[in-house]
Amino acid sequence: MKKLLQHTASDLSASIVVLLIGLPLCLGIALGSGAPLFSGIIAGIVGGIIVGFFSKSQLSVTGPAAALTAIVVMGISQLGSYEAFLVAVVLAGIFQIILGFIKAGVIAHYVPNSVIKGMLTAIGLILMLKQIPHIVGYDVDFEGDERFFQNDQQNTFTEIPQAFNAFNTTALFIGLISLAILLIWQTTSIKKTKWLNYMPAPLLVVLLATVTNYFFEYTNSSGKLEASHLVSLPIPKDLTDFISFFTLPNFSLILNPTIWVVAFSLAIISSLETLLAVEAIDKLDPLKRITPTNRELKAQGIGNIFSGLIGGLPVASVIVRSSINVNAGAQTKKSTIINGILLLLCVVFIPGLLSKIPLSALAAVLIYTGFKLVSFKEIKLFYNKGWDQFMPYIATTIAIFLTDMLTGIIVGMLVSLFYLVRSNFRSAILVVNDNNNYLIRLRKDVSFLNKPIIKKHLQSFPDHSFVMVDATRADFIDKDIIEEINDFIETAPSRGIKVHVKKGNYQPMHLLFKQP
Repeated sequence: MKKLLQHTASDLSASIVVLLIGLPLCLGIALGSGAPLFSGIIAGIVGGIIVGFFSKSQLSVTGPAAALTAIVVMGISQLGSYEAFLVAVVLAGIFQIILGFIKAGVIAHYVPNSVIKGMLTAIGLILMLKQIPHIVGYDVDFEGDERFFQNDQQNTFTEIPQAFNAFNTTALFIGLISLAILLIWQTTSIKKTKWLNYMPAPLLVVLLATVTNYFFEYTNSSGKLEASHLVSLPIPKDLTDFISFFTLPNFSLILNPTIWVVAFSLAIISSLETLLAVEAIDKLDPLKRITPTNRELKAQGIGNIFSGLIGGLPVASVIVRSSINVNAGAQTKKSTIINGILLLLCVVFIPGLLSKIPLSALAAVLIYTGFKLVSFKEIKLFYNKGWDQFMPYIATTIAIFLTDMLTGIIVGMLVSLFYLVRSNFRSAILVVNDNNNYLIRLRKDVSFLNKPIIKKHLQSFPDHSFVMVDATRADFIDKDIIEEINDFIETAPSRGIKVHVKKGNYQPMHLLFKQP
């Protein structure tokens, strides 16, 4: 019992912060997906309670993901109804469970650290720049939109001057005060005051912002915020109305081949999103705990089955809410479970109160979270590590910022692969000489990519020289390379070149070398 209650206080406070930030994100993603507004809330509840229960990840938070928005829009459009799309969500969950059983989660471990860190930096930049319009009260774009090109024909950069030309004074005041409190809360003097540490800064910010706007509203001040600048939550009139928010899948359409295509797409994209997110959050975890990825895929699959059955959006582990969870001081997965329970209780019992929260205060918390993710110290660290680390990091950051997470990860992986091949290309072959004696040493793995450099060196050896080919340190030698050396061995006598091949006794491929 003692172990069960351990860290409950820190997990509870973190779950409240994630609840307040996650609520508008759930609603915004549902809005951007063209799905019923409450479907985002359902996904958030399922992600917290169901996935939280089955998952072994200690700090990741699951819910509706911005990365899945385009697939949801396309899926609903192609299938013609949301009820048909929910069938695809259920099937996607089944596919994910299968992926977990065949141990597909190992994919996450092949993503280089430079790419993971670049992803976190990109998310941080997106958070900061995307929330600037919201902090000044320009709430045209929906919360949770991570795309560079937006529905309002603006992009991440052009939206900012547009926002400052149409800012709301009260929203800007609340946003700046909120940001100041978040920064002050990180000072040494505040951290040394124990009783202040019991109040998470994001929770204090939201409470003060809500009370401030309520004061303006109570005094009938012209400075009160309109509903468009507050969290917009569907408010049920009674229990029957609340039940009507849930939608059941139409399983009579399960034989529709398009449903299976959409389901497979959802399973793959949400699985990749989840694997990348848990890999990133494990890096942020102060205790450096490692999430069992195959178990995570199964947990996500169960979550998608539940979400699809009751009308929710597809779920995935999401970096933004998970990062907030870490920064808010969460210690265990109880935080995400409590978050799901609180979300359910709040939308049932106090939806009106939640609808009083100013979006500019939440924007301040997200901007601060983004600032924490963009570490200039880390940028310098990767720069000092060399171009083979820095370039994948920068390429991933820029690509995710301008496109989306999966595209950016692919770009980062390709850049990493380029530097890997380049490194192998340079280090696989060593050539030294002493007067007219030459040593060409094959090291590590010598692939067909090294063929041009082998040919260049073999052609450069002068007539009447001595050449030793040392293959004892090579674990693998491509047959194209062996053929080039054998051709050189055959033609060497005509140039007066003596050749000796030093072979390893343990590699069968060395037997392919001809005797000079």
